[in-house]
Amino acid sequence: MSNMANFALDGGDPRLSVAGENDEKMMTDRTSSNEGAPAIFRRPASRPHNDSSITFEEYNYYAEKTRAEEEAHVGEIAGTQGWLEMIVPSKSGMGAGNLSSAEKQGADTNAHVNLANPEARNTISDEEWTNASRALRTATKSAIFYLITTDIFGPFGLPYAFATMGWGPGVALFTVFGGLAAYSGYLLWVVFMGTDSYEFPVKTYGDLGLRVCGSWARFLFNFLQAIQLVLNVGLIIVSNGEALSQAAKFKLCFAICCLVWALAGFICGQVRTLQKFGWLANAAVWINVACMIVTMAAAAHSLPNYLGSAESAGAGLDGGLSVTPSAAGVFPAVTHSNGLPPSGNFAGSINGAMQAVFSYGGAMIFPEFMSEMRYPRDFLKGMWAAQSFIYIVYMFYGLFMYGYQGQYVINPSYLGISTYSLQTVGNVLAMLSALIAAALYGNIGIKVLYNSIFVDIFRAPALTTKTGKLIWAGMIPIYWSIAFAIGAGIPDFSGLSGIVAAVCILQFTYTFPPLLAVAYMVKKNAMLPEEGFDPATGNVRKVDSGIKRIIRGFFAKAWYLNVANILYCLGGLTLAALGSYGAIENLINAFASGATNSFVCKSPLS
Repeated sequence: MSNMANFALDGGDPRLSVAGENDEKMMTDRTSSNEGAPAIFRRPASRPHNDSSITFEEYNYYAEKTRAEEEAHVGEIAGTQGWLEMIVPSKSGMGAGNLSSAEKQGADTNAHVNLANPEARNTISDEEWTNASRALRTATKSAIFYLITTDIFGPFGLPYAFATMGWGPGVALFTVFGGLAAYSGYLLWVVFMGTDSYEFPVKTYGDLGLRVCGSWARFLFNFLQAIQLVLNVGLIIVSNGEALSQAAKFKLCFAICCLVWALAGFICGQVRTLQKFGWLANAAVWINVACMIVTMAAAAHSLPNYLGSAESAGAGLDGGLSVTPSAAGVFPAVTHSNGLPPSGNFAGSINGAMQAVFSYGGAMIFPEFMSEMRYPRDFLKGMWAAQSFIYIVYMFYGLFMYGYQGQYVINPSYLGISTYSLQTVGNVLAMLSALIAAALYGNIGIKVLYNSIFVDIFRAPALTTKTGKLIWAGMIPIYWSIAFAIGAGIPDFSGLSGIVAAVCILQFTYTFPPLLAVAYMVKKNAMLPEEGFDPATGNVRKVDSGIKRIIRGFFAKAWYLNVANILYCLGGLTLAALGSYGAIENLINAFASGATNSFVCKSPLS
């Protein structure tokens, strides 16, 4: 077990320190306009990565320089990491490994400097800055595969989705969602590769929005991302609370069951880097698989959990008639539907579809994953492998559970097992996996809040500094307490997860990627051969601007892809509106029916 960390983050050859050709030539003259009006030119190291005055051309120049350096380093390494090694990584590869002395020195220098302070940043040379940036990139595509599949809502919410949509529509929608999610991941990768660099690293989804759309996009993305992540953590706290109460045979107060997991988050949340999440992510994936096997075996050899029928998919369809017992206390037989089941309300089916969206909700933190990769070009392999795993394994599991439990499927599905011994095994496995997933969501969520509020507004130091680490330690209990209060305060688990899927996940996976891609391609293709950024003077040369430039960029290359991406973006917005309607209707019905929140002792499953 001592080598578990190598499973998802391989050790490997150090990245060589290559200083940029113009690093020493960055002087103090700059023309910041097309006419060449003199202004003060500040070196890359002296400017924050989210400085709104940095032009797209400058971001793109340094991105191309960084990509060329990465390719040169890959060519110097003996061998590359193949597909099999990605799933079962070796001890050596193109990952964290031993850092070069220059990288260590750059990282050590930055660790003692408050980078949010402009005057302090001026004391760092460009070479020290780029070396420190390299040192922070340690993840491989193995890590990406496991981090993307470190999911708790996707596999265990999918049976609920099939139960509310039926065989045909469920399979069709899950397939379409999967294909589009993989395409969205590709679009995010294209934009990342064209705007990220050692000089100006992309750290969050919002950074991509800033660089191709403007400050408004960064604020919107950061806001929605912060909401989704804290709600995800809240959902996990509640689902783990339900699992613990079920394992304790409802003898432990339900509010205490939820509180236990919030307190556990105070400890697990102290992990700061994705590198250290590597072995946890690896373990979580196989724990999920084990939990799926246990619940499938239990579903095949035992009756559904009739006592939890009020939380089942059938309770939200056709007035709950399919799960309402007769006067003699006999529950209806398990039923299935080839098409949409009789729902009695459109909202029930739409909310079920939103559970399928959860399976592909990882796109929200794809930029964060790429930002910590040693070689972000390898992200596509890790992402496509993860999406394929999600599609094949989750699909099989969802159909299997629906086949045996029909309308009695509960979200999350491991709560729908009636045999106590197998129910407990599934609950324990799910709780472990969910805690790891919650720690990951909390990790990214706090980084978004810290960088967008504390660093930008209050000039807080980086998380790599001693002060930053202390602030991080203090933010963890506050963040998890807020997540607990939000998650426990809403009585309908599926309704809340549907809201998260519609308002946040859908946007980050199906709406924002094509929007970013169109904006990026328009700006990239509008650049003429004589235009561009001059690193020696800081001058950005453009021959025109305005609508003429936008039209040229839109139609310069493969304009039909831009049109398709715009239609894709509009489709995502439409589906988000429908999903929000369905989730809100479910929540209204939950409150109207007298459903209680989680601040009570009685478990919703008892």
